[in-house]
Amino acid sequence: MTNILILYYSRYGAVKQMAQHVARGVESVPSVMATVRTVPPVSPTIEATDPAIPDAGAPYCTLEDLKNCDGLALGSPTRFGNMAAPLKHFLDTTSTLWLSGSLVNKPATVFSSTSSLHGGQETTLISMMLPLLHLGFIILGLPYTEPDLNTTQTGGTPYGATHVTGVDGKKPLSEEEKRLCFAMGKRLAEIALKL
Repeated sequence: MTNILILYYSRYGAVKQMAQHVARGVESVPSVMATVRTVPPVSPTIEATDPAIPDAGAPYCTLEDLKNCDGLALGSPTRFGNMAAPLKHFLDTTSTLWLSGSLVNKPATVFSSTSSLHGGQETTLISMMLPLLHLGFIILGLPYTEPDLNTTQTGGTPYGATHVTGVDGKKPLSEEEKRLCFAMGKRLAEIALKL
């Protein structure tokens, strides 16, 4: 089986929901499975630690999970136009994979959520692409052959799937956003099979 890792950080649940729709898209392709993982929060207090296994939700990602994947979908909420610190912290631990070239020529895609339509969706997606390029991933976007990119009034960009949560963070994923997440996962799985 071809294994696609869906790695995300989600503080309030929107990115987690997106990850689930990406996973459905991945698993719509025969002979491809989705492995969903998250990362623990980071704390400014050095003594603060999290358990090795989260109380709920996806397990925490390991470097082995990343090394053994055939493709990657990376998701994060926006933090001032950038990926969230917990995801960046995890990526900062991947030097051994960079040195060994373990991730070279694997396909990857990115997804994000913001509270407003112009809240840094595209810069966040690009901030997630930068370390992936250094690690040797082949970056995939969402082509405009996806009709929802031309009509969405919510999230969705050619750089990757996005979601607008609203200022209170409670707006559910729109049907367009769900379809774009699914399409992105499906495309990633299909490209991983070809590579």
